[in-house]
Amino acid sequence: MSAAEAWRLSAASLADGVRAGSIGYQEAIESGWEGPAARWEPDVHAVVHADPEVRRRGAAGSNGGPLAGVPVLVKDNLCTMDYPTTCGSRILGGYRPPYDATVVARLREAGAVITGKGNMDEFAMGSSTEYSCYGPTRNPYDLERVPGGSSGGPAAAVAYGLCPIGLGSDTGGSVRQPAAFCGVFGLKPTYGRLSRYGLVAFGSSLDQVGIFARHAGDVALAYAALAGPDPFDATTRLGPAPGVSDWDRGVRGLTFGWPANLWKEGVDPEVVGALEQAAACLERCGARRSPLDFLPGEYAVATYYLVATAEASSNLARFDGVRYGFRHPESDDVRALYTRTRSAGFGPEVQRRILLGTYALSAGYYDAYYLTAQRARTRIRREYEAAFARCDFMLMPAAPSLPFRLGEKTDDPLEMYLSDIFTLGANLAGIPGLTVPLDLSAAGLPRAVQLLGPEDSEPLLLGAARVIEVRGEETRLGRDHLTEFAWPTKR
Repeated sequence: MSAAEAWRLSAASLADGVRAGSIGYQEAIESGWEGPAARWEPDVHAVVHADPEVRRRGAAGSNGGPLAGVPVLVKDNLCTMDYPTTCGSRILGGYRPPYDATVVARLREAGAVITGKGNMDEFAMGSSTEYSCYGPTRNPYDLERVPGGSSGGPAAAVAYGLCPIGLGSDTGGSVRQPAAFCGVFGLKPTYGRLSRYGLVAFGSSLDQVGIFARHAGDVALAYAALAGPDPFDATTRLGPAPGVSDWDRGVRGLTFGWPANLWKEGVDPEVVGALEQAAACLERCGARRSPLDFLPGEYAVATYYLVATAEASSNLARFDGVRYGFRHPESDDVRALYTRTRSAGFGPEVQRRILLGTYALSAGYYDAYYLTAQRARTRIRREYEAAFARCDFMLMPAAPSLPFRLGEKTDDPLEMYLSDIFTLGANLAGIPGLTVPLDLSAAGLPRAVQLLGPEDSEPLLLGAARVIEVRGEETRLGRDHLTEFAWPTKR
């Protein structure tokens, strides 16, 4: 099999071909670069760090594991020894970590090869991948629109065919929202199931490494390779991760929540239509719809942006020009060094969030803002627990609209923040969420839905995702069937 053919394969099929010898390791790794990247990458700009020599060494050192020869693009905030890790920020320009993130090390152990680093909003703060020091990433389905954020680079790369799997980070929807905008699967696992060791911190109680893929089976394959306890990360769960070998288990006898009060107004009709279509697929395969009223999204938005900015203020204090990264050359004393380095090194959105978080944590306002937000977070978690007492999982939007245009929301931070209104709650509650692509709208833009479940319900969510992936035809189509991916063609 040639590299020109291999880039269309799923990760599972590609790994099978490599192990069988029908395609070489180097051909598998280079397939995306020799095929779609030559056409799409100059315009999409999904990749910020790449090196053919590093890929060659990676292919030579790959093994016959479950991800043998599979190229993976990882977000620029995951530490890699063989590529820079800069978080899309000038303040970390040229920084090379002395170690690999645990999820990167586990990818290598499974036989995968890191094909490059994906573009992102600076320090994962954004919903459109426009706040990057390298410039914006564009949506491959419409180059005038955003791919979502902050993990827009890996999402776009998986969508146009550079690699079958990508890794991002999800603090408030930064995997699930770009997955919806780029028409791919996007999993945010249960908090603590994937190690955060080597993930540059934004909001430590919210951050989670997430997975992009074009097929439900590939999400399960990557999750099985990555999930599990890590002695380097005290926030990982000690017990074994739930098994996902039965990722096509179906939904017969299950109940899915239908919180229609959330999309009565302010949600694109195309998104509502996608929800009805996904619900019909689930019902056709034996699931039952359970209408319920759910906590208003605005409550989660206010809570999230207090907790996240407070944690960002603390986590980003380490970037001061002293230990690593950019240092302003015109600094006469320590105060000037800190001030000038951080003013020149951080972009406007990062500065905005640091200021908000520092204000919320200040002595006069801690109880009024941060402590109140933590109480609200507890209430949100209980709301999810109450909902899952009535249903096995919930079906809801991943975003209130289809991909918006570049520059449309950059001058209105609040409007940008509201694009994550349906994803923030899962991070506050620590539960898993999975974006499932459906099809393309009349305008050629991806439509998708989001599945939410209680802690450790990844197998259940994957079963529901598979039902939607095969359009409710699971009894006719076996697990080897791969629904044809809606490749981008628009220029």
